[in-house]
This record gives sequence, C-alpha cells and structure tokens, in this order.
Amino acid sequence: MTFLRPTLLTLACLFAAHTGASDLPSLGDASSSIVSPQQEHQLGRAWLGLLRGQVSQLDDPQLKDFVESSVYRLAETSQLQDRRLEFVLLNSPQLNAFAAPGGIVGVNGGLFLYAQTEAEYASVMAHELAHLSQRHFARGVEAQQRMQLPVMAAMLAGIVAAAAGAGDAGMATIFSAQAAAIQEQRRFSRQNEQEADRIGLVNLEKAGYDPRAMPLMFERLMRQYRYDAKPPEFLLTHPVSESRIADTRNRAEQYPARGREDSLRYQLMRARVQLTYEETPGVAAKRFRAMLDENPGLDAARYGLVLAQMKTGQLNEAGETLAPLLSKSPDDITYNLAQIELDMAANRLDAAERRQQRMFTLYPSNYPLQQTHVDLLLKRQRVADAERALDNLLKTRAKDPDVWYQVAEVRGLSGNTIGLHQARAEFFALVGDYNQAIEQLDFAKRRASNNFQLASRIDARQRELAEEKRLVEQMLR
Repeated sequence: MTFLRPTLLTLACLFAAHTGASDLPSLGDASSSIVSPQQEHQLGRAWLGLLRGQVSQLDDPQLKDFVESSVYRLAETSQLQDRRLEFVLLNSPQLNAFAAPGGIVGVNGGLFLYAQTEAEYASVMAHELAHLSQRHFARGVEAQQRMQLPVMAAMLAGIVAAAAGAGDAGMATIFSAQAAAIQEQRRFSRQNEQEADRIGLVNLEKAGYDPRAMPLMFERLMRQYRYDAKPPEFLLTHPVSESRIADTRNRAEQYPARGREDSLRYQLMRARVQLTYEETPGVAAKRFRAMLDENPGLDAARYGLVLAQMKTGQLNEAGETLAPLLSKSPDDITYNLAQIELDMAANRLDAAERRQQRMFTLYPSNYPLQQTHVDLLLKRQRVADAERALDNLLKTRAKDPDVWYQVAEVRGLSGNTIGLHQARAEFFALVGDYNQAIEQLDFAKRRASNNFQLASRIDARQRELAEEKRLVEQMLR
C-alpha cells in the first residue's frame, strides 16, 4: 500500500525494540490528554485494515468463533471499559498474540500449538486485554516526549510493513535508532508487561480460570527456548525473565487452588490448528492415531484423526472414527459439524440438512453452523437461498471481510451484479484498500442509474468511504 513509506518505519523505531515478520507487539493504555480513546479506536480500525490487506489470515469459522467468544468472556471480567473489539487470526505457526489500540485483538494460529491448556491460552489473552484496559499504547506515546498522533500512526504502519515481510527493513531502522530512545522504550515495556501480568492474573481468577497457568506457561516457554538463537515471536515481544516468572508465580499462589484448567472444546480447536500446520494430512493422521493408540479415550485426538481422514478422502473411515464421539455426545456442535461436513463430502445432502436443522434448534445463532448452512445451500445449487442466508449472517458479522468476500461471490452467482460490486466495496474497505472500494461503488452506481433511491444510497456510501480514506491518509501522513 502507498501508505507504507520508508519514513514511517524510521519513525517506528522510536517505539519498537524489535520488529519482524509476524512479530506484532502488545500495545495499549492511558493518556487521554495526548491520545483520546476515540482516536485510538479510529487508528486501530485503520491499522487493522492495513494488516488484513497484507498479512495472511486463518479462515476457519470454528476457530474464529472460539477466539471471539473466549475473549469476550474474559472481557466481561476485565477492567476494559470500551468493549468494541475486533479480531484477526494470523496464519502463522509462530507463538504470538497482540493487542492494538482501539480494541484490536490478534492471535497467531501458533498460540494454540504452544498453549497446552485453555487456561494457558486464556492467560495470554487476559494479559493482552490488560494492555488494552490500561491503555499502554497511549501511555507509551506520552512517555516518548509527548509525541503526537502521526508518530503513533507511523509506528503502526511500520508494524504492518514488517508483518507483511519487510522484516529486514524494520530491523535496519531499529538498529540505526538512537540508543537512548530504544532503552527508554524497553524500560517502559517492562513496566507495561509487569502491569499486564498482574491485571491479567486478577482477570483470570474472576473469569474462573486457574491463575497458575500464567507462570506455568511462561516458565515452560523460557525453559524450552532458553538457548535458542531465535525464540518464538511471543518471547521477543513479551520478554520473560526469572524475576517476572517469580513475581507472577508468587501472585498466582495467593489465589485459592481452584479454577478451570482446560476444556475439551479448546483441545478440539487445538487439533484443528495442529492439522493446519502439519506437513501433510497423512502425517497428521499417523500422529493422531499414535496418540489414540496410547490413550484410546483421548477425544481430541480422535476428532483430529476424523479431520485428517476427511482431508485424505477416507470418508468411510472418518465416519467410523467419528461415530463413538457422536454416540458419547450426540448434541455436541463440533462433532455434529464434522458429521455434516462428512455427509456433504459424501454427497449425502439430505442427511446433512436434517442434522443441520436439528442443530439450529439447539444453537440458533451459532456462526460456524450458519456458515455450514450457506455451504450446504451452495452445494445444492440453491444460490438465492444462500444469498439470503448470507444477508442474515451480515446482521451479526458486518465487519468480517471473509463473509463479505463470500457475499460478493454468491451475489455474482445469483446475477445480482449491483450487489456484487457493493459487497466487493465493503470487502476492500475492510482490508484497507479504499481506492478499490470506491471504484467498486462507481461500477454499482452506473448499473443502478435507473433506480434513483438505490443510486442515492450507493452514492452516500461512496462518500462515507471517501471520508474514511481521507482520515486514514491524514493519520498515516
């Protein structure tokens, strides 16, 4: 994107101690006289669009639903005042999670590979929410000689450039920065990390998790990567020391020995991620089978084997592997979604629809189920019904570029050309490409020239996007 000029990266080095591919730091808190919460909100959305447009993401409705629902539950017991959260799942096996100004919460797929229990995963997310609740980002701006919004925007633009693959350039600017400025940033980051640990522990306990999961994960990670030349991204952006672990452990031990440590649903999501990053589905199947041989009651391994068998086209074997899980938990949404997917792959569309309808009576607003419903309608070539189902899904996911992308595809199939261009415009706006978004609305407006009301609505939306584009360019100038 034209916004990402080298000068922005030069300014970025005043804030970042290390920036590399998929190396997105935690950001967040407090100085409304310098940066208002509304400015953070606007800047965060602009930055999210840049990030989405340049970094690969995971398009897995079940994983997205898990992250969103779990973080919202943590937010309910956090100190976060503004809970207008937006989520992004990065397609990277590296361990990392981050929080950016304005309620942007990001998770690398690798977090699920490293966090062995739900409590460990929740400890990381509680830590990131603490960065947001304490507005560490705005406080960082104030600490850097009361620098103004353009410099803050420059830092975020630099992070996007680095995440998109400009890691060498990011490193070069950092090494050329003034040593005093970098040292001050590191000092301030250590304070932020310690504060986020303490507030995150309180949140973990309030949310019903075992706070001991936080020092346990930090300790295991430091022990595992103590001598590595390049540890996981999380340890680069969230440095872990013996004193930090000791402080976190001492505070966690003050809480009663209770709280949730893990859940089957988290382990099922881990299995999905493990399959994503395995060398091949066949290798994944062997690993899941070996786990089952060692422990036949390991339901997450059985579920992972089902998914791997489906990926390799072993549909009959997948059905046999899945049957015990459905027998044990006939109403479990994850297992039923697997069976629906299996029935669709085997062209048993009536069976898939019957199961789907039963699930809707139990989980009427479940996002992955709604997405599977759209997929089934398209499989049955009921394009008009699929378009209506997607329009209904947009009522709750109007800021999801993955949904808008599919809306555009389905509207194209149904012959709704004006709607196709409108959907493409919304998609491009959400991934930060305002020029393409405005151009798509030009196409839509031309086709709607005989419909005054529709053309007026399109024109109004085009003016809104043009104003958003102007504000983003102004912030990133």
